[in-house]
Amino acid sequence: MESDAAQIPISHKALAWFDANKKQALTGAGVLLVVGVIVAFFLYRQNEAQVAASEALSMVAMPQMAGPGARTDTVEGYLKVAATYPNSGAGARALLLAAGGLFVDGKYDEAKAKFEQFRRDYADSPYMGEALLGIAACLDTQGKAREAMAAYKELIDRRPGDSNVPSAKFALGRLHAAQNEPDQARTFFEDVERTDPYGSLGDEARMQLEDLKTKFPKLLAPVTSLPTNAAPFKVEKR
Repeated sequence: MESDAAQIPISHKALAWFDANKKQALTGAGVLLVVGVIVAFFLYRQNEAQVAASEALSMVAMPQMAGPGARTDTVEGYLKVAATYPNSGAGARALLLAAGGLFVDGKYDEAKAKFEQFRRDYADSPYMGEALLGIAACLDTQGKAREAMAAYKELIDRRPGDSNVPSAKFALGRLHAAQNEPDQARTFFEDVERTDPYGSLGDEARMQLEDLKTKFPKLLAPVTSLPTNAAPFKVEKR
């Protein structure tokens, strides 16, 4: 008998198990079906929200394409999108654009607050570098040099490979130069020049280095020869 049972096809065994456990099997299948429907609905709604957020962001951004004069209520529109779709990529971008708009309008405290909100709410965003640079730029523009320098360094330390790092380093060079700290300024300008040798930022860094050479001639002076009191080097004759 055992040998006959071993030869029963697997499909027959499954049918036999189903007949014996029909109620449990149907209950389990029903649960899986419900879970699948819920997951599918959630993904659908999530995608639907992302699409709606993107469309709302486009509606706010579109008038700007007509020219600078069409910028009325743009910041408010971005903030509305950010508040309506807080967990979407478009909502994150809208918050960042609103912060940038406030900065352009000269509302540096408000802009900084929105950049900081972005830093808190979207820690994993690929746009984090822009937010950190925005915070530093707000402090920089307000003349808070030391706070701005710390903010620029935060960007460099947290996101060393970010595309905004050269701008942060250039700003640090400029601030160190303004603080009569030419050694530090030179380090940052030279780094920018190496990073962006053919770009506009690299060109500007070279110009800043030339200014440093003019203001601090000893800083970039060539290495001097041996002092005059050094013993002469003798060549022995053979």
